[in-house]
Amino acid sequence: MSIQFPNHFLWGGALSANQVEGAYLTDGKGLSTADCTIAGIFSDVVDRNAVDTTAIKDVAIDFYHRYPEDIALFAEMGFSCLRISIAWSRIFPNGDEKQPNEQGLAFYDKVFDEMAKHNIEPLVTLSHYEMPYELVKKYGGWGNRALIEFFTHYAKTVFERYQNKVKYWLTFNEINMSLHEPFTGVGLPRSSTKEQIYQAIHHQLVASSRAVKLCHQMMPKAKMGNMLLGAVAYPLTSKPEDVWAAHQENHGWLYFGDVQARGYYPSYMTRYFKDNNIKLDITQQDREDLKETIDFISFSYYMSCCATADDSLRKKGNILDMVPNPHLKASEWGWQIDPVGIRYLLNLLYERYQKPLFIVENGLGANDNVEADGSINDDYRINYMNDHLVQVGEAIEDGVDVLGYTSWAPIDLVSASNAQISKRYGFIYVDRNDDGSGTLKRTRKKSFYWYQSVIRSNGQTLK
Repeated sequence: MSIQFPNHFLWGGALSANQVEGAYLTDGKGLSTADCTIAGIFSDVVDRNAVDTTAIKDVAIDFYHRYPEDIALFAEMGFSCLRISIAWSRIFPNGDEKQPNEQGLAFYDKVFDEMAKHNIEPLVTLSHYEMPYELVKKYGGWGNRALIEFFTHYAKTVFERYQNKVKYWLTFNEINMSLHEPFTGVGLPRSSTKEQIYQAIHHQLVASSRAVKLCHQMMPKAKMGNMLLGAVAYPLTSKPEDVWAAHQENHGWLYFGDVQARGYYPSYMTRYFKDNNIKLDITQQDREDLKETIDFISFSYYMSCCATADDSLRKKGNILDMVPNPHLKASEWGWQIDPVGIRYLLNLLYERYQKPLFIVENGLGANDNVEADGSINDDYRINYMNDHLVQVGEAIEDGVDVLGYTSWAPIDLVSASNAQISKRYGFIYVDRNDDGSGTLKRTRKKSFYWYQSVIRSNGQTLK
């Protein structure tokens, strides 16, 4: 059976501001929380107002100055969509200002205009693993209800500015990540209690719903989605206890989708909060705000995991405490490779929500070798992505409504987890090393031409 992708399927790639832009204090930008986790999101927080230090993300791959070149390369591959994020601290350096930073707004105008020249549709994330650091220092991050208003003001500002340039929006990147790295997600220390973290998440969910309402009011033709870390868990065995453990594990991240797609807290969370003595401050206005639901579901997918009632089998993975699947191989960074998992996840989410889905992150981080002639033969990346896209095609044949696919990442960038450039994802090689050396020259990898042919054929070259 040949794979049939929809005629208007959006093909592209995904980036985040703090992993590509660099220029971390240029043109009025303020410090973000991402600027303060200089060794990656699992590292200790560095107050860079107090400590004079440098970080690989300060320059990253210098997209801030090289975006025309990079966007031209994306267009050469045939992109019809590019997911980027706006750095909140470029628009409001401290987060609580009344007036935005015009230089920050002007930068994204130029980026969107460059994309329009190449007929590339922007998909824009409002907060991708960063927020103004001053909101953490001054207000205590998302633990403070005041951040709902600050985020809403930020969202309204960029909606007004870019309403004629952007029609696909996302609120928070991998919003369920806050449960595992609360500083990255909600600006809270790791020592925070479950109650404090869930309260901060609640404020974020309310802010997300308010942004969705603003989008619907201000841009009726635009679409706004959420973004989940698709951390699907299988039972390790057929033991009923393991099946139930997997069910509970999946509830841990699906609840973010349930609230944003259905407009209220699911009953299983009521039980969870009761069992863990978690009491949240949820106002009647909050409940009204949450009723404004997203238009589509977006998610990242890199790997699946297993769940078991035996806690001794858990291992620390990239983001979660993982139980390895004995039937799967792993990447160089220990991420288990499961192409069928993306088909399973697409079906799971579509059956649950009956809303369009958008795969906004999927890719393979690996060490790439530059040959003597300058070529980069990344067949392992081609195989990984081919196998996953075949399963996306199968899900579409299953009847799942999939809007598009933006790979992570189309160009090498600084990895979020450990701030390495040597963990390369791109179809485009960037000459920069973990120690900051390199020319920043861009080079097309073998996968560049492979993805170009996939897009050109609308998936027909997949096998």
